[in-house]
Amino acid sequence: MTAHNPSDTLVTVYGGSGFLGRHVVRALAQRNYRIRVAVRRPDLAFHLQPLGKVGQIHAVQANLRYASSVQAAARDAKVLINLVGILFERGRQRFDAVHALGAEQVALAANTHGARLVHVSAIGADEASPARYARSKAAAERLVLAAQPQAVIMRPSILFGPEDDFFNRFASMATMSPALPLIGGGNTRFQPAFVGDVAGAIADAVDGKARGGAIYELGGPEVRTFKELLQLMLATIERKRLLVPFPYWLAKLQAMALQFLPVPLLTPDQVDMLRVDNVVSEAALADGRTLQGLGIMPETMEAILPSYLWRFRKAGQFHNRTA
Repeated sequence: MTAHNPSDTLVTVYGGSGFLGRHVVRALAQRNYRIRVAVRRPDLAFHLQPLGKVGQIHAVQANLRYASSVQAAARDAKVLINLVGILFERGRQRFDAVHALGAEQVALAANTHGARLVHVSAIGADEASPARYARSKAAAERLVLAAQPQAVIMRPSILFGPEDDFFNRFASMATMSPALPLIGGGNTRFQPAFVGDVAGAIADAVDGKARGGAIYELGGPEVRTFKELLQLMLATIERKRLLVPFPYWLAKLQAMALQFLPVPLLTPDQVDMLRVDNVVSEAALADGRTLQGLGIMPETMEAILPSYLWRFRKAGQFHNRTA
C-alpha cells in the first residue's frame, strides 16, 4: 500500500548511520518521510541531521541482539528497514547473531507493530555457500519471510560511491604498493551498483512500488571481472600498478593473519566469497526484480568513480611533480 502523505509516515531505519544508511536516510528525507534512525551508538549519528528538515530525522539506541531495543525502535512506525550488517566478526558481533537472528527480531517487531518491512540482504546469499557471511545472509532471508511473508528483500551487489569499501580500499593500496593482488586470478564477476540507486530502490519499496514477498537483486549496468574493476580504478586514478595473480589457497593463508587487524584487509571468509560470481541472476532479470524493474536506470561506474577517487589521483600527480 502506498503512503498518501509521507510526512505522516514514520520509517524506522535500523543501521541507518552506515554507508548505505546515509543514502537511504537522504532518499527518504527527500520524499518527506519522518525518519527514526535506530543504531547502537546514536551519538555517532548526528551527521544525518542535515540530510532532512529540522525535526525530520532523529536517532534512537537499538541493538539487534536485544529484542526489547528492536521493539522499542519500531513503536509507531509504519515501515521498518533493516540495513544492519557486518563484514567481519568481532566479539559478540557474529554473523549469525547480527544477520540472521537480528533480522528475525526486526521482522517480529514489524508484526507486533503492524509495520511493513524492507530487509536488505546481499547478492550471494546462499545457505550452501562455503562463506559464513553468505550463509547467514540466506538464513536471514528465510527467517524474515517466515515471520513476515510480505517483506520486500533487496539484494545489492557490491556498492560504489563516496566512502565505499571496495574502490577506496584498492585505490588507497595503489598509492602505497607497486602491485595489487588478483585473488583467484581476478576472474570473479561483479555487477557493482551505485549506492544512490540502491537507496532509491529501498525508498521505492517504502513508497509501496515493490512487490511484497519478492527478492530483488540490485546490480549496476555492467558486469566486470575483479581484474577489470582494478584496471578501471587504476585508469581513474591515473596510476600504473602490477596486477599479480594470487591463488585462492595463498590468499586464504594470508587472510588468516590479516583477519586479526582492527579492520581486516582480508578475511578467510571473504576469500571464500570471491570463489562465486556476484551478479544478478537470470531469474531476477526475467521477473523484473531489478533496479530497471523498479524504473531506475542505474549509474555507470565511469560516471561516478572520478567524483570521489580524484583525491588518489591528485596525490599521485603531486608526488610525481615533486619527485
